Amino acid sequence: MRIDTLASYASPIVSQGNQTGEGWFLTGEMLELIHSGANNIVCAQPFGCLPNHVVGKGVIKKIRHKYPAANIVAIDYDPGASEVNQLNRIKLMLSTAQKNLAKEDSGSGLS
Repeated sequence: MRIDTLASYASPIVSQGNQTGEGWFLTGEMLELIHSGANNIVCAQPFGCLPNHVVGKGVIKKIRHKYPAANIVAIDYDPGASEVNQLNRIKLMLSTAQKNLAKEDSGSGLS
């Protein structure tokens, strides 16, 4: 996708002047996935990147409000995050994704 399109997706949620972490680009990428039909997103926060952590978690609530079908989970990969916690959060996200798919299937008569 063209970068100006990503910027236009992100601009209602975060300023294009935001230069912390991935800035508006992280938000634009999540919205690109949603616009392409991928509502289930794992936002992996790399070790030691506090700005990405703040931006990633900070925009998720607003994205969910604007796109209610969005199922986004932020996973921290740093020394303070246990592997069990990371896996449990991903499993919970997948469980929600399966429930949402079942709702879509039952609503469309595809059981």
